[in-house]
Amino acid sequence: MKLFHFVLILLALLPLGCTSSLSTNPSTNKATDSAIKSTPVATRVVALTSITADIIHRLDSTRLVGIAGSRLLNKNELFQEIPRVSEGRTQPNLEKIVALEPELVIGAAGFHDQVLAKLQSLGVKTITTELDSWQSLEDLTRTLAATIEADPKSLLQQYQQCLPSQTPPPETSTLVLVSRQPLLSPNQASWAGDLLTQFGAANLVANLQGKSPIKGYVTISPEKVLQSNPEVLILVNVEGGNIDQFKSEPFWKDLNAVQNDQVYVLDYYGFVNTGSLEAIAEACKQLKQIYQSVKVSYSQIKL
Repeated sequence: MKLFHFVLILLALLPLGCTSSLSTNPSTNKATDSAIKSTPVATRVVALTSITADIIHRLDSTRLVGIAGSRLLNKNELFQEIPRVSEGRTQPNLEKIVALEPELVIGAAGFHDQVLAKLQSLGVKTITTELDSWQSLEDLTRTLAATIEADPKSLLQQYQQCLPSQTPPPETSTLVLVSRQPLLSPNQASWAGDLLTQFGAANLVANLQGKSPIKGYVTISPEKVLQSNPEVLILVNVEGGNIDQFKSEPFWKDLNAVQNDQVYVLDYYGFVNTGSLEAIAEACKQLKQIYQSVKVSYSQIKL
């Protein structure tokens, strides 16, 4: 059961992402400005991730001709009439994609590599994405805007409204637990880890490296959790998981965060997997509230 649970976690965390790249080779993840400018404008786009579908739709909805089905997009009425080329965690259907006659297909590194390679062999342009920081989200937005000849300015301004006006220095010791078996936590090379930095959290595993097969995440022991003893503990609500199971861990009652009622639950989408711009905005809103409340509570203690 533990192995099965770990496989589910691995699948959930794989298509994070985002250093974007316009590529003729899916293993090439760096696009130059000249390469983008020399590429013909794409008028028919298929987005294989919910975040890229959302960005393209907001930049110019007329360019989006196909998407991958996901919980986030399926409940959004703006995407109801757009053809699906896959559902859930299944690989996209190549025939469905080709039938849409796309000029550009966007997929996630490590998850869509095979289908993107096949599309390239058919002469279809592709972009491979890997979001692991706020800067990568901005870079991806600029890249996508350039490929469909749209103006990203208003969207980039909306991004900035989600963040603190100035990046605060790291103050509040914070530990994030994405899963219980094993105990996984994001370091600084992940989307969640970078978000913590943006909001002035002192991520206790920011600089740790581990043997976890999931890039940007480290496996930690219960002893390490207790030793780190964070002021703030953030648990991630992953679909199919059970947050309450963390309370059965032997370290739980001894943590400062638990004793001081500084335990918070954030959704997987927005905080761990970018998911959609709305999900990101919600995660940012929650992080603002968390660290504002922490500052208030500690100032009251000092008084």
